[in-house]
Amino acid sequence: MRSVILFLGLLPWAVGVQAADFEFSPALRQAYADVFALKVQEGRKALATETARGNGIALWLEDFADMVTLLVSDDRNAFRQWSDREDQRLDRLRELDPASPWQRLTQAEVRLHWAFVKLKFGQEVSACWDIIRAYRLLEENRKKFPDFLPTYKSLGVLHVLIGSVPESYTWVTGMLGLRGDVKQGLQEIRTVARKDAVFRTEARLIDLLIHAYVLKFSAAEAADLKQLVRENPDHLLLHFFATSILMKDARSGEALDYLENRPTGPQYLSFPLLDYLKAEILVQKSDYGSAAATYRQFLSRYRGVNFLKDTYYKLFLCAWLTNDDARALPLLRQVEQVGAAVVESDKAAQKFAESFFRKGVSPRQKILMKARFATDGGFSDTALDALRPYSEAAFPLPAEKAEFNYRKARIYQRRGDIDEAIPFFERAIVLSEAEQFSFGATSSLQLGYIFQQKRNLPKAKAYFQKALSYRKHEYKNSIDNKARAALNELDG
Repeated sequence: MRSVILFLGLLPWAVGVQAADFEFSPALRQAYADVFALKVQEGRKALATETARGNGIALWLEDFADMVTLLVSDDRNAFRQWSDREDQRLDRLRELDPASPWQRLTQAEVRLHWAFVKLKFGQEVSACWDIIRAYRLLEENRKKFPDFLPTYKSLGVLHVLIGSVPESYTWVTGMLGLRGDVKQGLQEIRTVARKDAVFRTEARLIDLLIHAYVLKFSAAEAADLKQLVRENPDHLLLHFFATSILMKDARSGEALDYLENRPTGPQYLSFPLLDYLKAEILVQKSDYGSAAATYRQFLSRYRGVNFLKDTYYKLFLCAWLTNDDARALPLLRQVEQVGAAVVESDKAAQKFAESFFRKGVSPRQKILMKARFATDGGFSDTALDALRPYSEAAFPLPAEKAEFNYRKARIYQRRGDIDEAIPFFERAIVLSEAEQFSFGATSSLQLGYIFQQKRNLPKAKAYFQKALSYRKHEYKNSIDNKARAALNELDG
């Protein structure tokens, strides 16, 4: 869920029409387009005059430019220097025309911008309060101006996020007066996409992100994503989102094409994270030498604190998976010394390093890791080659046996051989029961999807419910969200 919020934080949240204090001039429309495409400095040039005279839309766009810069650069010093801008802009926006629907909307957007930034820098409590206040402003705006479409675009996102909260936390959202569900939010976003051409690109992108990170990303969404990028070839942010979404959907070969054909030039904001994503794909392809070189290029350009632990962990893997342990171990030591453990990948890297130096890792994990990374990227031939020489008997530990079967099942599933995949998923579930390994929950979820595809709905529901039954594992929130969403779809 955190990754969803951070990705959505890179979206522009409001453009507009004329109102006394909220004039969306042609110059500001161009500024909006430039910032959205990550041509931030060009956008800022157009904002200076309009911001000085107190135009609320310009204030919002200036705030959006700050948010994009902070999220892309991960610059903690800039965050400290700019953090007082939230209250300054909110004070100025409160002084503008309260009869305009933009007055509350722009305040809500500023709060959302800073919520996303605070989450990035580990200030979760303050970020949550900003989200709550933004929600209340948007709900008030909806009641006062029920026909004002931009409200529903932003409120729809929050309704999706609130509706995706794990069941064990719904009492918190209820107590705070936060209401929403995924279907409601999607309907609101799609209404905006249908009825207003100005917001269509943004709304379509939000819809795709929701499917990629909350629901299920289908072939139809993949086609829409390609079309969206095709329509905006000079839009660096869309290339980033396309890369991230396709990587998550195990289409890293296609994602690499977007990276290598992205727009470049001095007019774009520096975006070192794109080097990191490219290196991730090269690891998935088992091209460890090129991956290591690209990770080091990322480190040379990057000034933030996130993804550093994971980068050194991946540099360790590039050496360790080629049996160069002497070069690998010092790199793993770096994991405990650099960066911060805020994002999930850094937390996982820290956990691996601590476990490795405390109790060691079986060399057999090299086999499973190679298969895992290749499968995650959609390189099924590479993944199958990694596992082909082995059987379950080669892995003495129960967790390794369960993982072997799960990995093999996923490979066959990715190749479209779902009947070959089923017995391996079923075996992974059996092996996971006693210790409640995550491979049982993930196998149950995938079997639910397989039997949904086969139109065996009773069996699909049974497996989705089984996925929910696993009491505790590291992916419980995301697996539970996907299983509940699938059950809601079947019930609908």
